[in-house]
Amino acid sequence: MEYVEVVRSFNRVVTERIGALHDAYLDRGRPLGASRLLWELHPNGTDAREIRTRLDLDSGYLSRLLRALESEALVTVAPGQTDARVRVIVPTETGLAERAELDSLSDQLARDLLAPLTTHQRERLVDAMTTVQQLLTAGLVRLDIEPPTSADAAACCRAYFAELNARFDAGFDSALSLPADAADLVEPNGRLIVARLRERPIGCGAVKFHGDDSAEIKRMWVSPAARGLGVGRRILERLEIEARHAGASATRLETNDNLAEAINLYIAAGYEEVDPFSDEPYAHHWFRKTL
Repeated sequence: MEYVEVVRSFNRVVTERIGALHDAYLDRGRPLGASRLLWELHPNGTDAREIRTRLDLDSGYLSRLLRALESEALVTVAPGQTDARVRVIVPTETGLAERAELDSLSDQLARDLLAPLTTHQRERLVDAMTTVQQLLTAGLVRLDIEPPTSADAAACCRAYFAELNARFDAGFDSALSLPADAADLVEPNGRLIVARLRERPIGCGAVKFHGDDSAEIKRMWVSPAARGLGVGRRILERLEIEARHAGASATRLETNDNLAEAINLYIAAGYEEVDPFSDEPYAHHWFRKTL
């Protein structure tokens, strides 16, 4: 309960200091939610579904915010050009000017937050804010089991192969590597996990089952933009759970010298280096972990 109390206290202080409790955020005559929505819009228009997903908004609440912004002539909402069912939100010239004013006022609010503090306190606050933002973002990451033929899974695997090709000394050719075909990564043969942040794929990992023998960890990849959020660790833990549920007594994997961060992840997760158990041409290290 002590952690919960600290979080609630933090939330109260933050909402007070940034003015989120006021009906007129930054004295612009509208609440924070409406201004935040205006901030998120691309000048050429944004799909309402994308905004709703990105900000995790109820469709009814989004509609109310849009009506309020339309009444101020800050946005227009029209059907999509290729799909009339899609609503596209476009900021007007007045809306773009209002957003510029919000940017200026927000900069001033940030300066006001920092002004009473000493230089050391400012550094501590900014460092703490960076850490909090990173950890809160990490909590938004969702892991899903899905077929390797899905668009997001295929995109992750392509990015994974491209990175291996760029980082390996002699490049990477998936045709030369030991296979993990689509049929190997669906029930009852295996699983593939896709990690998403605000509905965008940011990582993947797979596991191949071999009865009660060691399951194989494959396709471990996290987008460079999402590294540092603990996504790789979460994917690995989820794959181990899936392997355990499938009856595996251990998990094993091989990796390349050039993937130092992956090697560090595996060692930190309890994997021990063992003698080679495969003839994977791109492997320099083989690891195993008892489940």
